[in-house]
Amino acid sequence: MKGAIDSIETFGLVDGPGIRTVVFFSGCRLRCLYCHNPEMWVKGKENMTSEELLQKILRNKPYFMRNSGGVTFSGGEPLLQIDFLLDICKKLKQEGIHIALDTCGVGVGHYDEILSLVDLVLFDVKYTTREGYKHVTGQEMDESLKFIEAMNRSGKPVWIRQVVVPTMMDSFAYIDSLVEYLKKIKNIERVEFLPFHHMGFEKYEKLKIPNPLKNIEPMDVEKCNQLHDLFMKKWEESKK
Repeated sequence: MKGAIDSIETFGLVDGPGIRTVVFFSGCRLRCLYCHNPEMWVKGKENMTSEELLQKILRNKPYFMRNSGGVTFSGGEPLLQIDFLLDICKKLKQEGIHIALDTCGVGVGHYDEILSLVDLVLFDVKYTTREGYKHVTGQEMDESLKFIEAMNRSGKPVWIRQVVVPTMMDSFAYIDSLVEYLKKIKNIERVEFLPFHHMGFEKYEKLKIPNPLKNIEPMDVEKCNQLHDLFMKKWEESKK
């Protein structure tokens, strides 16, 4: 069985706990306005067997096991290659390796099965309303809601990731809507705000893809942190 793997990052420090090997799957149904990996939209050639990927991961096992790390599957969208993902996850479980899944929840089903194998879900919130979700991603939000239901059933810990784009997610009203939206998700351990940046802009030029946010300034990091502080205050108050 082969999968379409775009790239592999070793010694990752931001995609889950500890030192991690991050495997980027190619292929994604969404076309997020702020995407910084447009080269992964289209599924590439199936270029690696699950055994080959396992051996690449095992080379770094001594490093991430000493630091409570593991493997993170990202993309693109790993859930679109579900059979390959299931196969490699089963192999990793036999090796006792921590598995994190970085996903927007828009795959091809079998969510309960894959969630039984992963240890942590990094869930990417695109937008909190149906209209906003459609505007940001080009797709309806129904599939992501199905994944949330499966995620809740699984009982697995969840880290929320929210990209903050100026004029889109940086208002007090959006913060309030995010608090309400996240009430439907169980087992949230962390909520991260990721400031919108321009680091992927050269990819759009290289691929000759129109960049819908080329005139939007990067998100001010200090303001992003302030919004996160405000969110956390409201989030804790909502639990009382």
